[in-house]
Amino acid sequence: MKKIKSIKIIIVLSAFVMLSIQVSLLSQEASNFTLWQLPSQINTIGNSYVFQMNNGKVVVMDGGVKAETAFLKGFLAALGNDVEAWFISHPHSDHMGALNQILMEPGEIRIKTVYHSALPPSFYQANEAQNATLTESFYHHLDSSGIQVVNYAQPGMTVEIDQTYFKILSVANHDITVNPYNNSSMAIRVWDAKKSMLFLGDMGIEGGDRLYNGPYRNDLDCDYLQMAHHGQQGVSKDFYRNIDFRVCLWPTPSWVYENDQGEGYNTGTLQTIEIRELMDSLGIEEQHLSFEGLVRID
Repeated sequence: MKKIKSIKIIIVLSAFVMLSIQVSLLSQEASNFTLWQLPSQINTIGNSYVFQMNNGKVVVMDGGVKAETAFLKGFLAALGNDVEAWFISHPHSDHMGALNQILMEPGEIRIKTVYHSALPPSFYQANEAQNATLTESFYHHLDSSGIQVVNYAQPGMTVEIDQTYFKILSVANHDITVNPYNNSSMAIRVWDAKKSMLFLGDMGIEGGDRLYNGPYRNDLDCDYLQMAHHGQQGVSKDFYRNIDFRVCLWPTPSWVYENDQGEGYNTGTLQTIEIRELMDSLGIEEQHLSFEGLVRID
């Protein structure tokens, strides 16, 4: 009997050692990309993220406003001036303004592919006439740039760049005429073996509800979540409550974060404070704010 017990103990210990090794290996999963949340340059709304893969390939998400072009160019120059992929969530100036300027004056930057979901002229002229001229300019410069352009009309496609994956979860919603540009933001899930991220662009309540109730619900849980529409008047509170995430990325100027439109803290018409309180209630302790400086995530 003692010999049998000894064999059992050895088997149990062996299984425990193997499990410990497996857990250790999982905890040491290699990260295939680094993300930078670029800091606000002129204290205005903007959305600008840069990824670099382990082998050096660079990906840009949006890029910010025209006035931030010089900073973005300098950042990309430091990474070698070659951009493997550039994703534009939607054609608002605070998301594609810098890229539009680069397309007009490319300098040393070499862009391989731009991914976006184009709005038809009938849509942007009817729903946001004040942005129609800039949108048309951007599409013109993009079409005449010689850069490969991928225009997504349907969600579900995944772009793989050196074991980092970019999955398009939503595209332009031509039938949503409430908050039309923002609700046409491409939502993009990004992940590698170590971490996952969800970028919502400026998606509003209508687009967020459609995304949550659509076929890609299981792709919404993530480690890092980009706060929709700079953290105010974006997706619904229930959207935030019902998905799992642990870190907030705020592409947000200080006055939006403080809801201060000139009269002091929380005296404006923005909903940022409500969303901040919601994040606190959800126990989200790690939050990165673009107005506080450059953020790097490995």
